Amino acid sequence: MTGVAFALFDWIDRRQGPLGQLYEERLQLLAAAEAAGFFCYHLAEHHATPLGMAPSPSVFLAAAAQRTGRIRLGPLVYLLPLYSPLRLIGEICMLDHLSGGRLDLGVGRGVSPYEVGYHGLDPARTRSMFQEALEVIVAGLTSERLTYRGEHYRYDDVPMELAPLQRPYPPLWYAASNLDSVPWAAARGMHLVGLGPAEAYRPFVEKYRAISPKHQDDPRRLNPHVGVPRIGINRQIVIADTDAEAEAIARAVHPRWAASFVKLWADHGDTTYGHRVNLDAALRHETILAGSPARVRDQVARLIEATGVNYVICCFAWGDLTLVQSLRSLRLFAEQVMPAFQP
Repeated sequence: MTGVAFALFDWIDRRQGPLGQLYEERLQLLAAAEAAGFFCYHLAEHHATPLGMAPSPSVFLAAAAQRTGRIRLGPLVYLLPLYSPLRLIGEICMLDHLSGGRLDLGVGRGVSPYEVGYHGLDPARTRSMFQEALEVIVAGLTSERLTYRGEHYRYDDVPMELAPLQRPYPPLWYAASNLDSVPWAAARGMHLVGLGPAEAYRPFVEKYRAISPKHQDDPRRLNPHVGVPRIGINRQIVIADTDAEAEAIARAVHPRWAASFVKLWADHGDTTYGHRVNLDAALRHETILAGSPARVRDQVARLIEATGVNYVICCFAWGDLTLVQSLRSLRLFAEQVMPAFQP
């Protein structure tokens, strides 16, 4: 079982301690991930919730670009309805140059109606806003002047003084939370990321691979510069010397992450995502991997076999995990898990 790439995912969820310290520790973890050979660092965008202390991913990624030199960096995802597309075009170009062409560009509209609602947007309109914003961004990254006429955005002959370092633009990613969104991403050749139990994600992978080749020469394909699209899945991970130790750590740190994950929904009396924070279920379904290196290696093997993914995104820092604990998990994963899946 070879040819699988491994990456990092991060919410930068809040825990005790100064916020500046949290950012610094994440940058240290990112440097360690680069040294260990991880492919990319993917950062979530959230608003008004302790789940995400990086409501402006570009700011943190700019800092990360200066602390690293090889690992790729990217938002997963920019919530496009919350941005001026014209302004975001400039940020994308700046980040691509600041990172030396290491930017990967995740885009989406967000899953939380409460986050976009706090910004004064009607959640029912964000799908069309997302689609228009993406059209504007692609046009702006590939043109010397931008003209666009849409329902939500209008630009008239705007000079594009900045262009990305990567041509035609950084690779595009899409995070799919429901099966109905897969055909759209597959037809456009976008890298795909998801989560959930392996058996539930397998249909995502199968649908993507059934649709994507049929659109190889489609002019609407947004990632023509990408060879084989990456289809990935996200997992939270704790590794220790023994299974018992790793599981004990997971049980100790999970409550803070769980509280952060559901807080915004719970504040509105919404139980939609309550089932996702049951630790026993997560361990049973292996959506959280906790164990010795041998156990986690077996879990990753089952995950890849059951889903067919070619990309595994690892979250080593979440909840009340300390930097020391996160670094140990990352090191053990890189030394004793990753080599089994790479040429």
